[in-house]
Amino acid sequence: MSNLKLGILGTGRAKFLVPDFLLNGFDIVAVCDFNQERIKMVTDQLGDDVKCYTDFDEFINHDMDAVFLGNFFHEHAPFAIKCFEKGIHVLSECISNGTMAEGVELLRAFEKSSSIYMLAENYPQRRSCLEMKRVCQGGTLGKLLYAEGEYNHPGKGGDASFAKMYNYFPEHWRNYLPRSYYVTHSLGPIMAATGANPVRVTCFNIFTQPNKDVPTYSHVGDRAAIIMTQNDDGSVFRFTGCANFGAHHNNYRVCGTKGQIENIWGMDDKIMLRYNEWEIPEGMEAVNIYEPEWDKDADQERLKVSGHGGGDLLTVRIFAECIREKKQPPHPFDIYSAVNMSSVAILAHRSMLEGGIPYDIPDFTKEEARKQYENDRLTPFYGSDGSKPNIPCCSVTDYEPTKKQVDMYSDLLKDAQIDEESEKKHNV
Repeated sequence: MSNLKLGILGTGRAKFLVPDFLLNGFDIVAVCDFNQERIKMVTDQLGDDVKCYTDFDEFINHDMDAVFLGNFFHEHAPFAIKCFEKGIHVLSECISNGTMAEGVELLRAFEKSSSIYMLAENYPQRRSCLEMKRVCQGGTLGKLLYAEGEYNHPGKGGDASFAKMYNYFPEHWRNYLPRSYYVTHSLGPIMAATGANPVRVTCFNIFTQPNKDVPTYSHVGDRAAIIMTQNDDGSVFRFTGCANFGAHHNNYRVCGTKGQIENIWGMDDKIMLRYNEWEIPEGMEAVNIYEPEWDKDADQERLKVSGHGGGDLLTVRIFAECIREKKQPPHPFDIYSAVNMSSVAILAHRSMLEGGIPYDIPDFTKEEARKQYENDRLTPFYGSDGSKPNIPCCSVTDYEPTKKQVDMYSDLLKDAQIDEESEKKHNV
């Protein structure tokens, strides 16, 4: 079977995925980025045969089967649409659309195309999350009623390597990222485990005045968005976006009528599975604490070093299988789930700005819902075309960094050197 030809847009994230693409039968034939330093990082891995572009419209005409979209967080949809128009398959990072209108446009373009689209959400592929899904589907927890997800990623202020690699100009998206927007690492795993889809959302943010002596360009003083959804199966989720409180952790819990399962706080992939005393399944204990195994057919050695707890390798593998088998990916990695998650992120932020009032998540399989949002372009981000935000990014709507903080950050960038270990640590 011949290898699949892959193009990469956005080489900063992609450099960590190169081994996973190669192991899953992709030949990386072209890369596109405006940042020459980042292009060099990938070409150093792959050699001089890879064609390099700085213009996407030229890049998209290269002969390739699929494109990985690792460009700016909120700007995937327009590039995915261009791929659809050429019948090119798409693996897209983070949220699928930065505005509600883009969600409508993305789905309309997809439904006219022959492309396979997959959200590159990797946390559901972690060992603990796969085990939660297995147990939930096994039925021993009873009817699933409630789930929690936390993606907590605090960062040390003044990290020069992070500044250089991830946040290197004042209008960068990270400086305007509402706490509810980076939601797929917390929401994706509990959607995958339960099979549920959010239909209504509410949100409250936690604000604390940042240290005025820390260099920053950020206009977001919130530490976390606490989001709750009602779901199409009657269950309720509580989860965060990318939070910044306490210690670093990724935690998930699912509760049913008979028991519950969670990964133990601060212990990575170790699982605690508990049942009511009168509903213990045969062969189990009331409390079961264990570390799940990878599937015996998985590439055990590569999983140990692949990013996001092995999730990167398995996410790329699903994408490759979908292309070869000519099928769309399963829930929650398909395009409709992706737009659903993006709608949660966007409307949770609006809920927060309006005091936590609930928003219905539109069902974009229906044209009447698409009509309602087809011109909704509210965004907290600067656009690559220089367009300005038209909605606040923080719960304290007039919050902004001080001149001292901005000057310190500018000085930090001047002398910053990229440290490989810091890159791996912040590979989000």
